[in-house]
Amino acid sequence: MHGLGVAVYNGASALSNQPDLKFIMLSLIGTLIVGFIVGLIARAIKPGDDKLGWIMTSVLGIAGAFVASYVGVALGWYQQGEPAGFIASVVGAIVLLVIYGAVRKKS
Repeated sequence: MHGLGVAVYNGASALSNQPDLKFIMLSLIGTLIVGFIVGLIARAIKPGDDKLGWIMTSVLGIAGAFVASYVGVALGWYQQGEPAGFIASVVGAIVLLVIYGAVRKKS
């Protein structure tokens, strides 16, 4: 869209190819918030008593998104570097919660 005079912001500074610090921080905060929401939804869907605090719930949601992205790339659903969708992230978090519950019961 360069010919139309529309500037497209890609998170890079105007003077260099390095990502803007503000863009990186907002992206990180957004990832944490979405991870927390995904973790809460996964814990609400999966039955059982999982004694996880809010930090572990966030980690669960973020890890679920990574699992969903990895499996999606392996199966050809996503391109390399493309984030997983919200529903796939919740499914990935549920899978991790089931694995966590099975490991916790054995110990």
